[in-house]
Amino acid sequence: MRTLFLTLALLGATLLLGSDLRAQQPAPSGLDAIPDKMPFSQPYGAPIGAQQAQSLIQAALAEASKRGWPMNVAVVDSGASLVAFVRMDGAQLASIAIAEHKARAAVKFRRPTHVFEDAVQKSDYKYILTLDDVIATRGGIPLIENGKIIGAVGCSGGTGSQDELICSAAADLINKKGQ
Repeated sequence: MRTLFLTLALLGATLLLGSDLRAQQPAPSGLDAIPDKMPFSQPYGAPIGAQQAQSLIQAALAEASKRGWPMNVAVVDSGASLVAFVRMDGAQLASIAIAEHKARAAVKFRRPTHVFEDAVQKSDYKYILTLDDVIATRGGIPLIENGKIIGAVGCSGGTGSQDELICSAAADLINKKGQ
């Protein structure tokens, strides 16, 4: 009788604790969430031309010069090929490749590069860093004309926030028109 009582008591405690532990399980992470629609699915369009790319470079240069920030600015087309580039006097050499990388990542992944930075810094999604061609810092912005990605602009030479501000000055020439 005593053995039966102890067995039932242990069984009851196990069930109680087991259900309590299940109730304390964390909700699925954002990685496990399944969105209804495909994110960042903006279609690609015809590639940006050289003349339009040069106008973006000029807008970025004007903003960077006004602020006294020597920058490297790259514009790529919808296939991620370089169309226009400028290195301002005094801009750091390492930022040449970084500006191009930011532009290419923005067009290939169809999103601003600050999304990658946020994923790593704010959401701790370190797996992002394992994806080919990702650069997890601000300063790469897709160019969207008539609802289609025609290219991207990438800037480097300052902090991420400086790079993004200069990129925005260029990207807004195209992206603000479509709104």
